[in-house]
Amino acid sequence: MAEMEYESVVLVKQEVFVYKIPPRQSNRSYRAADWNLAEPIWTGRLRMVAKGKSLCVKLEDKTSGTLFANCPIESYPGVAIEAVSDSSRYFVLRIQDDNGRTASIGLGFGDRSDSFDMNVALQDHFKWVKNEEKIEKEKVEPKQQLDLGFKEGETIKINMKITKKDGSEASSRLSSKKTGAGGLLPPPPGGNKISLPQAGSPAHQPAAAAAVASAAGGQTEWGEFTSAGLHNANSEPAAQTATPSKANANWVQF
Repeated sequence: MAEMEYESVVLVKQEVFVYKIPPRQSNRSYRAADWNLAEPIWTGRLRMVAKGKSLCVKLEDKTSGTLFANCPIESYPGVAIEAVSDSSRYFVLRIQDDNGRTASIGLGFGDRSDSFDMNVALQDHFKWVKNEEKIEKEKVEPKQQLDLGFKEGETIKINMKITKKDGSEASSRLSSKKTGAGGLLPPPPGGNKISLPQAGSPAHQPAAAAAVASAAGGQTEWGEFTSAGLHNANSEPAAQTATPSKANANWVQF
């Protein structure tokens, strides 16, 4: 059972003007200036009616609704309805009777917004028809599905950014190893070094020995070192310690 098609009214304009137009002498566009615009041959109502994919413009009497002319439209832009070259308010309609005979008449609107509305209605209808034909074609010939699966030997690489709870980025093990190998080693643990006195300085040896003994805190391991320092200081010749220098006047002489 065929699906029933309902007739729907797409556009209604309460006042339009119909003009008798001269025959076209060449392939150039129609011009409304060539018509007798001051004396239209008919004034009435326009109804644009759609039934399924077909569309037609009906010119009817305002009061009785009697049909004056019928203009079936198969496509837009097309030969059924053409815009004139010198105005946006006037068109040329190819009307058709029940016997299939055709004739061309001029159609005009009193306001530009009315002609704009007719253009929009025509474009919307045939845009819908085009989409319906596309859907029906896809039903008969299904669209080829894209194969998004992995081929043999194909791999995918994902770069992941790992962050810690405090918001800082966590470095990978590999990067941490490279950083440790190329950087400087940390200093060894331990306190400050104590400079030991040199053997050839008799004036500084007793003071150095006393400092070492004080740092040792009275422990017995430093006893021999301290006594050795004192012994070496006493074994130097008396000539070296007899006359101290002015720079070392505050040192205790032995």
